[in-house]
Amino acid sequence: MLEADPENTMVMFGLAKEYEKAGDNAKVIELLERYLAAADDEGNAYGTLAQAYNAVGEREKAIETYKKGIDVSMAHGHPSMANDYRMTLDLDYSD
Repeated sequence: MLEADPENTMVMFGLAKEYEKAGDNAKVIELLERYLAAADDEGNAYGTLAQAYNAVGEREKAIETYKKGIDVSMAHGHPSMANDYRMTLDLDYSD
């Protein structure tokens, strides 16, 4: 479907979630970076992207992505998602 409509953000996100299930973090990162460049995500994609960055050893990018996810989640009225990201940063990324 993405080949037929390469700008379809819904398909990008769905395909990224399938790659997440398969453990292909490089593909998750590739698709979600494209998705976030094109879509007005409400915060969910940032958590998935941050986890993929962490899985490939990109700790700083994961932290940066969670922080962006907090801002976006709050801007879209999702404080519980923002709090989940804050808690993840506090528990898993504090030095």
